[in-house]
Amino acid sequence: MAPQVISSPFLKPFFLKTPLSVASPRHQRRHTLPASEFRNLTPQDAISVFEIEREAFISVSGECPLTLDEVLSFLGQCPELSMGWFEEGQLVAFIIGSGWDKEKLEQEAMRKHVPDSPTVHIHVLSVHRQCRQQGKGSIVLWRYLQYLRCLPGLRRALLVCEEFLVPFYQKAGFKAKGPSAVTVGALTFTEMEYQLGGLAYARRNSGC
Repeated sequence: MAPQVISSPFLKPFFLKTPLSVASPRHQRRHTLPASEFRNLTPQDAISVFEIEREAFISVSGECPLTLDEVLSFLGQCPELSMGWFEEGQLVAFIIGSGWDKEKLEQEAMRKHVPDSPTVHIHVLSVHRQCRQQGKGSIVLWRYLQYLRCLPGLRRALLVCEEFLVPFYQKAGFKAKGPSAVTVGALTFTEMEYQLGGLAYARRNSGC
């Protein structure tokens, strides 16, 4: 089956008002890349994804949300539920999601994709270490949630996070649902939910 092609205003390149770097005409590259681009990830992006994820999470919790094999699996099964932010061709932030078909997340949701389901389980949001403290996590999350509104059949997004991250997701519109049944080692989590509002809302408000 050919990969699903998604057309969305939230996956189009855009250009920053201020360039990332300024080079003299003598040293400018002959080819050009979009200053900033959002697109679905592919298995070819898996190594870059895993390197950013590993650096971000191992130092904090000692655990990666996804192994390299799991990254490859999700990007192969449901690339349309991922988003990468690229600046001049380099991955700076990303989100990986998968489908889920139950009211709450369970342990098996951490490794499973359920096709054609109304819920997206957001596994991981991560930002390159050199791009942190710049608001990029909030931006890529906002773009991703607006993009999900353009996908038919989706009604909500779920994720689990540690307690200190609850305010971050609440600012993005998520609501806390209470303690999660999901655990990773000794870590426990709060389950968060975001209502997508349905396809009609998306078409009326975001140009889908």
